[in-house]
Amino acid sequence: MDHAPSNPDHMANAALGQGVGYGIVLGLGGAFALGMILVTYILKRYNREVQTSEMFNTAGRTVKSGLVASAVVSSWTWAATLLQSTGVCYRYGVSGPFWYASGATVQILLFATLAIELKRRAPNAHTYLEIIKARYGTFAHIVFLVFGLVTNILVSLMLIVGGSATVNALTGMPTIAAIYLLPVGVVAYTLVGGLKATILTDWAHTFILLLIIIVFALTAYASHDVLGSPSAVYDLLVQAATRHPVEGNKDGSYLTMRSREGAIFFVINIVGNFGTVFLDNGYYNKAIAASPVHALPGYLIGGLSWFAIPWLTATTMGLTALAMENTPWFPTYPNRMADADVSAGLVLPYAAVALLGKGGAVATLLIVFMAVTSATSSQLIAVSTICTYDLYRTYFNPAASGRRLIYMSHAVVVGYAVFIATFSVGLWYAGISMGYLYLMMGVIISSAVLPATLSLIWAGQNKWAASLSPIIGLACALIAWLVTAKKECGNLGVECTGSNNPMLAGNVAALLSPIVLVAVFTLIFGIDNYDWKSMLEIRRADDHELANGAGVDPEEVPGGHVETPAEQEEERKKLERAGKISKTATVIMTLAFLVLWPMPMYGSGYIFSKRFFTGWVTVGIIWIFCSFIGVGLFPVFESHKTLARTVRSIYFDITGMSHPKTIHAQVMEGQNTPGDATPTEKSMAKEATQPS
Repeated sequence: MDHAPSNPDHMANAALGQGVGYGIVLGLGGAFALGMILVTYILKRYNREVQTSEMFNTAGRTVKSGLVASAVVSSWTWAATLLQSTGVCYRYGVSGPFWYASGATVQILLFATLAIELKRRAPNAHTYLEIIKARYGTFAHIVFLVFGLVTNILVSLMLIVGGSATVNALTGMPTIAAIYLLPVGVVAYTLVGGLKATILTDWAHTFILLLIIIVFALTAYASHDVLGSPSAVYDLLVQAATRHPVEGNKDGSYLTMRSREGAIFFVINIVGNFGTVFLDNGYYNKAIAASPVHALPGYLIGGLSWFAIPWLTATTMGLTALAMENTPWFPTYPNRMADADVSAGLVLPYAAVALLGKGGAVATLLIVFMAVTSATSSQLIAVSTICTYDLYRTYFNPAASGRRLIYMSHAVVVGYAVFIATFSVGLWYAGISMGYLYLMMGVIISSAVLPATLSLIWAGQNKWAASLSPIIGLACALIAWLVTAKKECGNLGVECTGSNNPMLAGNVAALLSPIVLVAVFTLIFGIDNYDWKSMLEIRRADDHELANGAGVDPEEVPGGHVETPAEQEEERKKLERAGKISKTATVIMTLAFLVLWPMPMYGSGYIFSKRFFTGWVTVGIIWIFCSFIGVGLFPVFESHKTLARTVRSIYFDITGMSHPKTIHAQVMEGQNTPGDATPTEKSMAKEATQPS
């Protein structure tokens, strides 16, 4: 049976045929997989990037800031980023997109400081859980292991549940088929290329995603027959507020930041997203993959670039839905959208169909596919590194070789993908939507945010404060959530527990209770005087067997070089300087996004004038172009020498003019691209000059 009464498929409203759904999910997924497999082969042949366990799980710790930024943007652009933000715009008006974007940008900006501390305190770590183990021991490690994996599971479920609902609504493709097929291509290229392939795919996905968002915005605000300008959209929103005034908004208007329900969502959004950034090993993966000098700019560029994606997407598509829902072009005409459809994330696809017809449906399918697959790839690597290093190597086989660790990583990637797909089917039958999961995630995981953060930035937190605060905080959050729901509705059904007030109570209790709990356990057990030394003892994997098998000196493999004391001191100085910059920059930007920009507008209850609304939209469009430069074009510019050299090497190889070994030998002699040789190219040059 392919549908459940509580969550029906939307075949009747499908703008595209099932063949398009299968074509994009399988065809495009397969194309990306083959593309990334080819890129991995090229990197191996021409840049000699051997797929060691360190390379698979950390990308050799050599990724530059542009790719780090695009990877951060891609990992943080979930299905929810596009679908949920558009839904809150439909519900609350212009305040919704801003609350969504600002409430989820500050975590990335603040995480920049944590990324620097991670590089400084534990340069050899593969996961943040290894840091917990090194500092506090086994009990705390297991507690955070559970919270870390639950975070990844919740995020993965949101991606697959939200993505499959959109595919079904647009194409009529059975939801269960979409759930199982969406991860297939992702698993293929993740298995072959590891974190490096994930980061490169992140860039490609982000590039396409930003182009489509720009097309949506320019169509709605510049060229559409019904809309076509900010002025026309403004007039239609005024009419929409007359037909359906928003309860809790100033004068019922869609054009004000004063929104009671919007403000409640803002708090829930901030709390939940602290958990999904600070406890998601995927973000630590990006920090670990970055070379030391590139971690800070990568996260700052990524955070600022990401802001425009939900803000402009939702401001465009959510307002388009409100402006056009009483026209024959809107899929639900003459009715408004059902609340269940809004919660399922269908405002964006319906608005796209109204705006661009079948072209809009295809574009939406593409951006949701990009968001789901790139973020899912990040989750696969995050879980595989946790299971490989924090479970397998820590508790089952401490002497595991690099080859064995890669085998475990591959097994976890496949097993986790099957597990998530099967879990998603269960949620679909139970009628649990992406919107419900999005609001609930903070209740479940945010009690571990403060203890995890303090583990890297405060020497005084003792192991009992770190270990017990998340557990007791979770209990407080669940009680606050369910008691509030029972008091408000008299039942604990999905609709009641998913409403704003119970979710607000649970989320706030989860994030804030550890402030009290950590203080209490510090008073009881005393302040710790941790010296940070045990974190420096975290060891990298032994990849000698894999490197030697590929004919490469292990020292020359990316990430395999053991730094000299002088190099370590130089790196330490750079990271200390970056740490000071990050603390100052993130505090200023956090205040700007959460207080200085929105609060005067909220407090005054200002209702946008037509001129102000035009300026608001114009800033969003300019910002999205800046984002495109920052995470679309800058990574290409930053790596243009390597790209040019690789293309030249491929040309020489294909035409028979030179073999890769000879090319690399010429690089070392300064005949090709002076000063741009990688450690692996030096290794190849050595090999090329050895007598056969």
